[in-house]
Amino acid sequence: MFDPVWLTSFIAVAETSSFTAAAARLGLRQSTVSEHIRKLEAVCAHRLFIRDTHSVMITRDGEAMMGFATSILETSARAMRHFAGDDVHGKIRLGVSEDVVLSGLPHVLRRFTGEYPRVELELTVGLSQTLRQSLDAGDLDIVFLKRRVGDCYGHLVWREPLIWIASPEFRLDAGRPVPLIVLTQPAFTRQEALEALERHGRRWRFACSSDSQSGVHAAALAGLGVAPHAKSLKPAGLVEITDAYLPPLADTEFVVIAGRAANKGATAALSDTLRASSMLLRRRLS
Repeated sequence: MFDPVWLTSFIAVAETSSFTAAAARLGLRQSTVSEHIRKLEAVCAHRLFIRDTHSVMITRDGEAMMGFATSILETSARAMRHFAGDDVHGKIRLGVSEDVVLSGLPHVLRRFTGEYPRVELELTVGLSQTLRQSLDAGDLDIVFLKRRVGDCYGHLVWREPLIWIASPEFRLDAGRPVPLIVLTQPAFTRQEALEALERHGRRWRFACSSDSQSGVHAAALAGLGVAPHAKSLKPAGLVEITDAYLPPLADTEFVVIAGRAANKGATAALSDTLRASSMLLRRRLS
């Protein structure tokens, strides 16, 4: 009843909030993606998106379809991986940005290793820029990390806003410099936060500079200041700060990049798993 091709286009539009970006992600024409959505809406007899010349917004029925579509495609992919799993073996050196590790990645990797028991995983956690350098140097086989919108490297998994987060009790004093909690260089979120504050003429000071997301979260929970963070990966105990004094931050994109010299079969299987698991990757650890 629901063509997997239509569902794939639907998920791409839902995750990118753009027919153009979805088409680029899937390697299709925009008209083709639009036709897939039209057919899916016709079959389910409900409108899944509200669209105009400036925006694409998912409806309540679309949010319900997102769960169904993800489940259908993931079940199909798991079945295919299960029956192909005996042929996939070898070692993969995986690099992942820490914000995803602190969210749903353990669930995804546990599923992957269960479906591919002959694949040996070696995990490295670090900053996105550092991981990409390690991939280029041949020290990693595949990486899952953040990039700036407009960068062309990697396969897009999802796009989302960066937000300001802090403890629920934190209150910003517009008369004083913004107390900033950031990762150390060369973190992308650090650079974006500083550039946004400078563009809007906001004074700021470093309240904490950490080598890890765990350090950022701890400083924010202590009420030391505000931190830039991917919206869907906001940790428990912290809240989004929407104070008018804080400038808006850019979107970020999560992508998968495979190295050229990697174990092709195992790396392709892991890449497919990561790209098909965007909803699970954003799920908080329980």
